[in-house]
Amino acid sequence: MITVFSGTNRKNSRTHIIAQYIYQTLKEQSNEEVRFFSMEELPTDLFHADMYSEAGQSKALSSIQDEYLIPANKFYFVVPEYNGGIPGALKLFIDACSVRQYAASFHGGKKAALVGVSSGRSGALRGLEYMTGFLNYLTISVLPNKLPISSIETLLEKDQLVDKETQKVVQAQITEFLNF
Repeated sequence: MITVFSGTNRKNSRTHIIAQYIYQTLKEQSNEEVRFFSMEELPTDLFHADMYSEAGQSKALSSIQDEYLIPANKFYFVVPEYNGGIPGALKLFIDACSVRQYAASFHGGKKAALVGVSSGRSGALRGLEYMTGFLNYLTISVLPNKLPISSIETLLEKDQLVDKETQKVVQAQITEFLNF
């Protein structure tokens, strides 16, 4: 199973548009089950002082972990650049999920693809490198072909990815990921 993550909890984000595009493309091209999760759906009771104990973990978070992390053998993260890094909501989600069912969530030969989205010219490269580091620490193999998407506002029209060149490079990464 592949889980596509929209890596921000910001409503109506451009990241969500790209993540949905990748999700739909994967559903059409993969023989595996493909699921979609957006950080917009994170439970509001996620962040508190007891979140790092299994007893204190949000029941809603446990359900998300059981549905989207544990059964997946591949992850596709689409993340925006926030202050030269990644959204805190995404890192908090991964940290919180490391409390319960750690090995089932992250170990066992799992793999990930990374896409960065930014208004600027870097395509969230710093954030992608940061994510690569902690995903490797979790023993998740990251596809070397990380995809930075820059100047995102020029590539979209009416909440759709319309830029043909970007569609081509996304397709190339998807093809490579399905064979990874």
